Amino acid sequence: MCGMPSAETTRMSRPEPEPEMVRPTREDEVAAAGSEFIGGPLGVRALLGRSWWSPVRVIALVMLGMFALGMIQKFPCYDGSWFFGASSQYTHACYSDIPHLYQGRGFADGLVPYFDKLPGDMDYLEYPVLTGVFMEVAAWLTPGSGSIQHQEQVYWMVNAGMLMVCAAFIAVSVTRTHRRRPWDGLLVALAPAFALTATINWDLFAVALTAAAMLMWSRGRSLAFGVLLGLATAAKLYPVLLLGPLLVLCWRAGKWRAFGVATGGAVLAWLVVNVPVMLLAPEGWSKFYTFSQERGVDFGSFWLIISQHMDTPLNTEVVNTLATALMVLACLGVAGLTLTAPRRPRFAQLAFLVVAAFILTNKVYSPQYVLWLIPLAALARPKWRDFLIWQACEVAYFLGIWLYLAYTTSGDKHQGLPTEGYQLAIAAHLLGTLYLCAVIVRDIWMPERDMVRRGGEDDPSGGVLDGAEDVFVFGYATHPPQHAGYGGELPPPVHWGKDPGGSL
Repeated sequence: MCGMPSAETTRMSRPEPEPEMVRPTREDEVAAAGSEFIGGPLGVRALLGRSWWSPVRVIALVMLGMFALGMIQKFPCYDGSWFFGASSQYTHACYSDIPHLYQGRGFADGLVPYFDKLPGDMDYLEYPVLTGVFMEVAAWLTPGSGSIQHQEQVYWMVNAGMLMVCAAFIAVSVTRTHRRRPWDGLLVALAPAFALTATINWDLFAVALTAAAMLMWSRGRSLAFGVLLGLATAAKLYPVLLLGPLLVLCWRAGKWRAFGVATGGAVLAWLVVNVPVMLLAPEGWSKFYTFSQERGVDFGSFWLIISQHMDTPLNTEVVNTLATALMVLACLGVAGLTLTAPRRPRFAQLAFLVVAAFILTNKVYSPQYVLWLIPLAALARPKWRDFLIWQACEVAYFLGIWLYLAYTTSGDKHQGLPTEGYQLAIAAHLLGTLYLCAVIVRDIWMPERDMVRRGGEDDPSGGVLDGAEDVFVFGYATHPPQHAGYGGELPPPVHWGKDPGGSL
């Protein structure tokens, strides 16, 4: 009988409880104050995730509601400003490329993008291939009957419906990326600049693919991440920048296999989309790249402020060289920060910094480019105060560019914002983005200030990097302080590969 197991040892093992969900209203004073509009902060007895009203569903519905408000904001143009009067679409701040390019890029005439030459100043479609496919699909869904105004209105509505799906997909992807922090997705859903710029152009398609790629990486699915990132790069160039931070992070953690799989998947997916068009219509395919290279200094950049204070405009080749040099220096700075920080930076933090560096140094900043940064900002710095400061600056720029265009197109009336006012709007955009970059760099250098790591997590969006030990560091990172990455009053030593509490 002594060999029989006791009742204590035969007790059924219970699965470990899931980690507690982080409630922003308990750790963020702005979120707590804002929650008063809906009844106050969530209590400990709130049935989070146990009813139909899960965070994912709530945030998706909020995103759809905000997107609809953004569509309503465009209705003054939909009813006529896109078609009558050069400046009224600017005074109403409701401009969109979508209806104008329906006819301007040959979709109204049934021309095939990249293959058929256009009759206007632009000889071929100047967008990457996958975005061209998106535009063409919307054209297929647009009836070819009725006046051209009616067709352009329907084309915008069709695109808006497709982009609304992308917006919901972005919100869901961001919500699910950090398992313990789903409510950070509200930063994306409630971002005013998101609603205002969502239907200006087709950027949301690439942003949705990038957000899905980030979600896949957070789940450790390197190949799926690479494929989605390659598709995103086939829709817009900026997503390829994420491979840079990933390279340095995997270098520090020794995760070369995961990086190789991700890079291989990205290259393969990009080639599958681009090679057929590249071989069959090389001139049309290359238009996006030649246009980007030959385009002069344009709206929104600090290069424009410099040019407007010079008697002779800056040479495009010189600007290309200087902008590239500044971007390279910024990337080298991010790489140095990554390898010397006391704790390995989170992937989302570096992704934001690199994309922001591209935006800040580029020779053009279209107002919808803010969409590239919003999901990354929600993952990199989920602090409502900092996020809203940045968003206020972006809304100021959104209004500034349209009022400036109203001023330049209203003739002798000069209705709108003069050059000096527009330069202030550009400065607001630049300073707001630099501010968010600064607090993220501070979080990297002082991990105890990081909102995500205060709860003991390492890198919840890092996938194979989450909790991994370092294999290569130099400088300050070789002797990090014991409190690095912990926000408690009596911080214990940090063991790489484990959380501050010592559990795996």
